[in-house]
Amino acid sequence: MDLDVFDRNPYGSNCWLLAAEATGATVVVDPGFEPGTIRAMLEARDRTPVAILLTHGHPDHAGAAAAVAGADVPVYVHPGDVDVFRDPVAWGREGTEALPEPEDLRTMVDGDVLELAGFRIGVLHTPGHTPGSCCFLTDDDVLVFSGDLVFAGTIGRSDFPESDPDAMAASLARFLTLPDDLRVLPGHGPETVVGRERASNPFLAGSR
Repeated sequence: MDLDVFDRNPYGSNCWLLAAEATGATVVVDPGFEPGTIRAMLEARDRTPVAILLTHGHPDHAGAAAAVAGADVPVYVHPGDVDVFRDPVAWGREGTEALPEPEDLRTMVDGDVLELAGFRIGVLHTPGHTPGSCCFLTDDDVLVFSGDLVFAGTIGRSDFPESDPDAMAASLARFLTLPDDLRVLPGHGPETVVGRERASNPFLAGSR
């Protein structure tokens, strides 16, 4: 397993590149900005994108998905966030334009296991930040991509028009069922581990 991140963008959002070292096949998680830069990072390391996973549909995580994917790479999103590409008003974002829709847009739901780049990646539906927010758990229980659910020392917002605070609380409680030694790769900021957040994240106190 090889891991890289692109976070040099106006929102400091993390685009994670999870690659199989033996083949170079790569899963791209949350490409929000600068598709040319992301493509250049992949090419510089002889990596080939085989799938894009979106933890949720906000532009800083999904805005570059179509451009990075091109015609050949599938993009996975939960059905709850599909409207960001088709009908943002229905999604709760009146006055905003739809994001460019990927040519091969696929949906995933809670409990799905996606076999991509030689990895088995489990889908955990963790709504609240958005209706379709998800976390992705690698098959060896080493990594979880937490999107904007949990960050190091804090949590994601649940006050957007498309958010649901009650669903967020339930999703945070689910996050705390994960193993303490699991590495957490969030949508913004540095990585952490579940046990550290369980012990010290003040926003998780009510979820324990």
